[in-house]
Amino acid sequence: MRIAVISDIHGNLAALDAVLADIARRGADATVNLGDLLSGALRPAETADRLMALDMPTIRGNHERQILTFEPERMGYSDRHAAEAIDPRHREWLAGLPETLRLFDDVLLVHGTPGSDLTYFLETVERTGCRPAMEAEIAARAADADASLILCGHSHIPRSVRLKGGRQIVNPGSVGLQAFRDDHIYPHNMETGSPHARYAMIERTGEGWSVELLKVSYDWEGAAALAEANGQPEWARALRTGRV
Repeated sequence: MRIAVISDIHGNLAALDAVLADIARRGADATVNLGDLLSGALRPAETADRLMALDMPTIRGNHERQILTFEPERMGYSDRHAAEAIDPRHREWLAGLPETLRLFDDVLLVHGTPGSDLTYFLETVERTGCRPAMEAEIAARAADADASLILCGHSHIPRSVRLKGGRQIVNPGSVGLQAFRDDHIYPHNMETGSPHARYAMIERTGEGWSVELLKVSYDWEGAAALAEANGQPEWARALRTGRV
């Protein structure tokens, strides 16, 4: 069983198409999507159309929740741009997405952690910034989740951790945005340091889950130019460099 895992597309249709082409070339039994689908400075409606046609197992992220529940004046630019671009059929699709999802009984899909779409699973935010989480912190966030494989997104940082007892926690990284600045808990930067689109290919083996964290080239200059045209130079820098 080979599972391709994508997350955090953020309306970057060019990156999504490049990743999907790479998945098709490598072959997968299933492709799953961990949320934060449309919000950003790029192509939210076109990305929604692409994903709706694919009908892959998909959960909602914090940005879907915000698009559906926040008043426009509460939204940041990324959510407002998406909310203004999509139409009622896109909203209906988003509203039907679950917060978490089980796949093959022992695979759990979450956006942040099983209990929160805003908490990083594999990173910890402190006053000094963000660091890789320690195993005890990760285990506490996994709590009693009964799954041999837990797939998470939200932080945009590719990472895989196997806990004592065998549970594997995997973040595939972000398809569409390789750096961002956030102030949830404390101000911090999240950066991969390159503009490549990210995803993961995971395979069940006799020894457990084998994880490959992959990066894919695409036309990030075109994506950055679109962000600039939409008045978002910070997005353009992140798309070109993987840095904030």
